[in-house]
Amino acid sequence: MQQIVNFLIKYRNFLLFAFLLFLSLVFTIQSHSYHRSKFVNSANFLSGGIFTAIDNVSTYFDLKTHNEQLLAENSRLRQQLLNTRDSVSQKIDTSSFGTKFKITTAKVINNNYSHKDNFLTLKAGRDAGIKQDLGVITSKGIVGIVDKVSPGYATVMSILNSNSQINAKLKKSNHFGILVWKGGDPNLVDLIDVQSKAPVKQGDTIVTGGKSTIFPEGIGIGTIEQFALDPTENFYSIKVKLFNDMTNVGHVYVIENLDRKEIQTLEQETRDEQ
Repeated sequence: MQQIVNFLIKYRNFLLFAFLLFLSLVFTIQSHSYHRSKFVNSANFLSGGIFTAIDNVSTYFDLKTHNEQLLAENSRLRQQLLNTRDSVSQKIDTSSFGTKFKITTAKVINNNYSHKDNFLTLKAGRDAGIKQDLGVITSKGIVGIVDKVSPGYATVMSILNSNSQINAKLKKSNHFGILVWKGGDPNLVDLIDVQSKAPVKQGDTIVTGGKSTIFPEGIGIGTIEQFALDPTENFYSIKVKLFNDMTNVGHVYVIENLDRKEIQTLEQETRDEQ
């Protein structure tokens, strides 16, 4: 307490001057509209700057939450799109049969792309509804197929894997082939066994063929970079530039065809009878 009293005595002249200056500013602002408007504008500018800075900091720390919300919303919209497209393509109302496709979002925690047989690891597993042999995509195109699953994680066989074989087609003509990876450039894959009658052009889009229960028809893969025709085999060999940057995959969507088990059971019964 004594230190406060000593401080006031020591700086009494300065404190008196500051107090009188403050009073004069208050009276000046109150008695003159021009000064009052300038003060209000300055106060608004200062408070606005402070609030903007606080909002920027708050927004930065909320990015994770916002990203998760956007992923959930994108997942819901993509699921609706897939089911709507399936209903239209079949020319029947499938609403009475329930939803055909289910989509689960997942974060990629490990991704390799420089080996012969590459895999990704997802931070989502059996507890999140992830199962073996489900298709994995991003908003740009396909990524791979779920290989192994644990309660909390899953590994994905990348399309950059020598064992990967995915049914694909030319979007414009519906001619089918098999998508494979022969190593090398992670931005390029090969589409093989495309019939020589197919109207192949550089820049044409390649999409999933929908001939399996893993990927729906029409999911983007990439565009034709170059192609060559083998006259002895009557098939094209096509280089496809991927839509996805497989060296930078952060979040993915895992697609489950809810009719998969029924289709597989029926097909197996048909094979057993032959």
